[in-house]
Amino acid sequence: MNTAVSGLDQFLFVVLPYMVMFIFFVGTIMRYRKAQYTYSSLSSQFLENQQHFWGLVPFHYGIITVLAGHVIAFLVPRSVLLWNSRPLRLYILEIAALIFGLLTLIGLTGCIIRRVTMSKIREVTSLLDWHVFALLLIQVASGVYVAVFHPWGSSWFASALSPYLWSLVKFSPDVSYVAGLPFAVKLHITSAYVMIGLAPFTRLVHVLVVPNPYLWRKPQVVRWYRPSGSGQGIS
Repeated sequence: MNTAVSGLDQFLFVVLPYMVMFIFFVGTIMRYRKAQYTYSSLSSQFLENQQHFWGLVPFHYGIITVLAGHVIAFLVPRSVLLWNSRPLRLYILEIAALIFGLLTLIGLTGCIIRRVTMSKIREVTSLLDWHVFALLLIQVASGVYVAVFHPWGSSWFASALSPYLWSLVKFSPDVSYVAGLPFAVKLHITSAYVMIGLAPFTRLVHVLVVPNPYLWRKPQVVRWYRPSGSGQGIS
């Protein structure tokens, strides 16, 4: 690749990914050692369940499917390109990805509206929670934008982003693969890195707890104990 690489690109796509992975692993280990019982999304389902269901369930089904597609394109890019060699199959894949991306965005929007409009939920939402929601909104919205305005993402992910990510894994980063990509794509990648670095210190850490029967579990009775005078809350 002969694309010119700027200093900003070097920082965002070489320094930042290694930095956030270091923070992620160290932060995850420290949190597990000091507060392993906080490996949870700290559900507020028992405070309100109807909007909770219609926000969290679409969000989780959407994001899990979209992430699975990203992982497949990363692990077997040649198979993805072979699948996309037939126009009909390419259209099916692109439309399906857009549908699940929109499902994720709708679910996330519902979650945010729930926390803004319901006083009980708003009171137990920390400033860090709002930062997480903002990052998620940027991440999901930019992904949908890319799917609409920079189509055939499954193909250029397999041919450009996958080699870039593998170059990071091999500790031989080649930024030229991503230097020429549109701003929206770079924003999408960068926000993903920031979320990875932030995950050990937020509710996002619950993704490490598998298997997670959240999407099909029966209603639970949850009791939360908070010592008097403690600033800790439910989120």
